[in-house]
Amino acid sequence: MTKSATSTADRQRGGFSLLEVVLTLAIFAILVAIAAPRYGQAAARQQADLAAKRIVADLSLARDRARICGAQRTVTFTPATDQYQISDVKGLNSTASDYIVDLAGTPYQLDLVSADFDGDAVVVFDGFGVPDSGGTVTLQIGTVLKTVVLDAASGRATVQ
Repeated sequence: MTKSATSTADRQRGGFSLLEVVLTLAIFAILVAIAAPRYGQAAARQQADLAAKRIVADLSLARDRARICGAQRTVTFTPATDQYQISDVKGLNSTASDYIVDLAGTPYQLDLVSADFDGDAVVVFDGFGVPDSGGTVTLQIGTVLKTVVLDAASGRATVQ
C-alpha cells in the first residue's frame, strides 16, 4: 500500500470532527433547556395531586371513623406548620402516636396555604359522618395550586 492510499484510508476510518461534536452538544443542550422546566413543573403537579388526594382520603377516613364509632372526629389543619391532624385516630406508623400528616416533609414537600371551614381551619364530623361545615384546603408547590373542597351536605371531599 502506498503512503497516499494509507492516509486516505485512515481519514475515512476517523472519528467525528470537532464541529460535529460541538453541534451535537449544542442540540443536546437546547433539548435539555426545553425539557428540564417541563419536567420540574410535571413533578410539582404530581406532588400537589398526591397531597390533595391524601387529604381527600383522610377526610373520608375521619368521616367513616365518626360513623363507625358514632362519635365526633375532628380534622384540624395548621397552615403555619403545613400539618393536619385527625382526633382520636392513631398514626399509621405507630399506634402510640396521633394521626398527623406533615405536608412540608417527604414525599409532598409543599405548603398548606389555607384551610377554611366556615371561618376556621377545623372540620368536625358528627357521629353520623356529617361535617359541621363545608370548606376548602389550598395547597401550593412552586406555581402549582390545588384545592380540596369538602361538601357540607354530603361530607365528600374532591380535588379541584
